Amino acid sequence: MSATAIVIIVVAVLLLVWGVALYNNLVKLRNNRENAFANVDVQLKMRHDLVPQLVGTVKGYAAHEQSVFQRVTEARAAAMGATSINDKIAAENMLTSALSGLKVSMEAYPELKANANFMQLQTELADIENKLAATRRFFNSATRELNNAVQTFPSVIFAKMFGFQKEPMFEIPDSQRAEVERAPEVKF
Repeated sequence: MSATAIVIIVVAVLLLVWGVALYNNLVKLRNNRENAFANVDVQLKMRHDLVPQLVGTVKGYAAHEQSVFQRVTEARAAAMGATSINDKIAAENMLTSALSGLKVSMEAYPELKANANFMQLQTELADIENKLAATRRFFNSATRELNNAVQTFPSVIFAKMFGFQKEPMFEIPDSQRAEVERAPEVKF
């Protein structure tokens, strides 16, 4: 065998090993993102289980706030029915917005704030929201790593060949951005 043939074989094997390593890295990053969303899903399930209890407790005090409750209930149903990661992100953003409306409604009932069941549910919801925020950050970090790998050279070549693509982050929708960017009002 000639030296040229050996060099060509070695280069071909090295390119093959390099391509397999890039592909395997992309698969690991995609799986890491999916695992991160599974963690988000666990927190969302806890949130979905808690919301009806919270709504039921508040309903006893605020029967005339039906539109708020309807919006929360519909948003929860949409969130529970979402199947793809992208659909779940959109539905959960809608539920977050509806829960914000519920919190504003609850502030109008001082006697509700003294109810022990309500206070426990409120504490649990705050805990779940904090955990959800942490898991969303982890999900977005995993998504960023995957997106960086999918969009940078040389892995972009293999990513396109094998169907990897840029994935969306779990972000605040534009419709809620103004509300989030507004400074909170502090009252004493």
